[in-house]
Amino acid sequence: MKRVGIIGGLGPESTVDYYKSFIHKYQYKVDSKQDLPELFINSINMYNIFKYIDENRLEDLAKYVGEAAQKLEQIGADFIIIAANTPHIVFNEIEKMVEVPMISIVDATYEQAEEQDLQTLGLLGTKFTMTHDFFKTTFRDNDKNIVVPHQDEQEHIHKRIVDELENGIVNEKTKDEFLSIINRMIQEDHIDGIILGCTELQMLLNSDDFDIPLLETMDIHVNKMVEKIFE
Repeated sequence: MKRVGIIGGLGPESTVDYYKSFIHKYQYKVDSKQDLPELFINSINMYNIFKYIDENRLEDLAKYVGEAAQKLEQIGADFIIIAANTPHIVFNEIEKMVEVPMISIVDATYEQAEEQDLQTLGLLGTKFTMTHDFFKTTFRDNDKNIVVPHQDEQEHIHKRIVDELENGIVNEKTKDEFLSIINRMIQEDHIDGIILGCTELQMLLNSDDFDIPLLETMDIHVNKMVEKIFE
């Protein structure tokens, strides 16, 4: 059976959720609580990620995350995932630094949107995910529309992610504010789906909050991990 390498720490809360979700989905797949998959986690510093992007040092970003991937490959990972959306800004560069396959959270999310026949999707995440094109390009290249919140809303979402969710803080007031932004996008931008483009957002929002489909990127990514280990 294949062993996955997880680049984690981006942030720690979602890395824990990735691990627990992967274990749960694996055991469901094999129909046994007495079986566990083997995996490796290389936990790196998410604040280095933010610093490199803020300073537009994308080569340093690729090197930092790429070296983390190489270490996982060296100790025996058969494939690798980055347990976060934002570092996928340099996913293509990192992918070239290792010989083993990598599973893109963006590609996996696009496939889910295609499967559900969604056309215009709202994207929430860190300011880096919302302002850069790495997530939007795959969708737009395949004739799907990506809509992001207004600039002031983006700043607010980013601050709440970094100050609260990345530290394991779930605030009901923040949830209400995010729901208000999303409902505005539904009314004004006519989105037919919403992408939780930050893995910590699943701590705050769930599919019961909306009448439109919610694409939870971490959940989608973990499903792909489980599929891969049985190939």
